[in-house]
Amino acid sequence: MVTLQIHHRTLYRYARPVSLGPHRLMLRPRESQDVRLVANAVTLTPDGTLHWAYDVFGNAIATATFGAPADTLVIDSVARVELSAAVYPVFDIAASAITYPFLYSDDAWTDLGALTVQQYPDDGRLRAWARGFVASDPTDTLSLLQDLNAGVADSIAYRAREDEGTQAPDQTLSIRQGSCRDLATLFVEAVRSLGFGARIVSGYLHDPTRTLVGSADAGSTHAWGEVYVPGAGWITFDPTNRRMGGANLIPVAVARDIRQAMPVVGSFIGLPGDFHDMAVEVHVTEA
Repeated sequence: MVTLQIHHRTLYRYARPVSLGPHRLMLRPRESQDVRLVANAVTLTPDGTLHWAYDVFGNAIATATFGAPADTLVIDSVARVELSAAVYPVFDIAASAITYPFLYSDDAWTDLGALTVQQYPDDGRLRAWARGFVASDPTDTLSLLQDLNAGVADSIAYRAREDEGTQAPDQTLSIRQGSCRDLATLFVEAVRSLGFGARIVSGYLHDPTRTLVGSADAGSTHAWGEVYVPGAGWITFDPTNRRMGGANLIPVAVARDIRQAMPVVGSFIGLPGDFHDMAVEVHVTEA
């Protein structure tokens, strides 16, 4: 087990004081069997009010509201977690799902719902690409998922992107490059095309060796995917680093689509030219 401190600071600057609208914050780490939240604090400058709630996926959401106009907004989040995920996890997959294809139970299929449905248009190219990783019929389920996870990393070159939004999977396949959120989206959409239930995860990457792809210094924001396999439950796959399991990963939010898991979303009332710039700093260190 390792204790980590995550400092996530978002700075907005405006040319003159503007009225700040509500801001939706997804910054609180998501607890699980492998992640224990020890402490969490969010500080706002200027002062504001935080209202906490949970969304449909069970993610902690804070809505920040502000009173007086300001020319600067700082959202400072500091969290401390205990991470105990195994580096080489072993999954107890149900006998009915050891080989692919398999059928989810009626209840599981109903509850997975939209998580089994592709969220981006597909003319058949993505599904054909994903089917290329099916070695035989039937084939080993976990091996198929591992091969597809590695296949994303082998096929797509990682490139950091500062612009907002996520590339559609067919675009990522065409240009053969993308950010971690693009690679995660491609992986999740590919396994959905094969009939699996899958979801996107947004959170943080801890990289003490500074060797992992997508990391800045010893840590950064990151995106990956999870696939539901009966018996084992939600299995973590990080296609950016062709890894399986939650070691080095601290989840904040799970979602059907990555746009539902953005760390900070907000608005201001003013002229288009009033927005000056935005800066984000993330530090993940051993506490």
